[in-house]
Amino acid sequence: MKNRSVLFWIIAIVITLLSSVYTRMTGPTKPVRASVEIASETIDYRLIRTYDQPSDAPVRIKAENRDIEGYYRVRLYPGEFPWDTLQLVRENDYLVAYIPQLPAAGKAQYQIVLEAGDESVVVNEEPVIIRFRDAVPAWALTPHIIFMFAAMLFSMRAGIAALFREKTYNFALWTIVTLILGGLVFGPIVQKYAFGDWWTGWPFGTDLTDNKTAVSFIFWAIAFFKVRKNPYHRSWVLAAAIILFLVYLIPHSLLGSEIDWTQEPPQ
Repeated sequence: MKNRSVLFWIIAIVITLLSSVYTRMTGPTKPVRASVEIASETIDYRLIRTYDQPSDAPVRIKAENRDIEGYYRVRLYPGEFPWDTLQLVRENDYLVAYIPQLPAAGKAQYQIVLEAGDESVVVNEEPVIIRFRDAVPAWALTPHIIFMFAAMLFSMRAGIAALFREKTYNFALWTIVTLILGGLVFGPIVQKYAFGDWWTGWPFGTDLTDNKTAVSFIFWAIAFFKVRKNPYHRSWVLAAAIILFLVYLIPHSLLGSEIDWTQEPPQ
């Protein structure tokens, strides 16, 4: 039994780690990475999609060849606003585009063009969308991440326990506690620091991160009360574990807070 429990914990940890990596790799804040060819050189680039205030957002492309220069285009997003065209700034071995600072939750899209003599190449054919946010203190962000990771881990272990007819109460208890702390206590604190609002999910908005937290909590709250009566309860625990796993696969910050420039024109 002890060996089986260790194996189940290992499985739960592996699934939790893999789902966390998948979420980070597919989210809308993950930088865009690729390369282009110009002046017989391969230029690798990393275009950021999120930036902390308070300053313009520097997008750096390493181009050691001083014959390479270029420009970038930037405009507010969403909306059909006119493009502003600005020259890239040479800083040692880098060409830098400074995306003008916006208020927290403000978005812009930008596109970079490199030039070398008569040669010209568009770095990113699809304009990159960047969202600005305010800095979140470590005392709020760190426990938020830790508790949400723990909630996924305990949820997965509870689901495995339900599958193999083990007691599920303790796992359900730790899942609901860590989910409350990570998603409903520190989650809104992080949201407030980053974007100025405590909650932007239903019924106040469409923030998918807030909404998926709420759905997960509802299912786990029901599951917890079920296992209080029966520590071997399986159906609701298994359902809640599956729901939490599925919502973890939804990229973080998808449909997150954003300023509607048509309703709130820039100053």
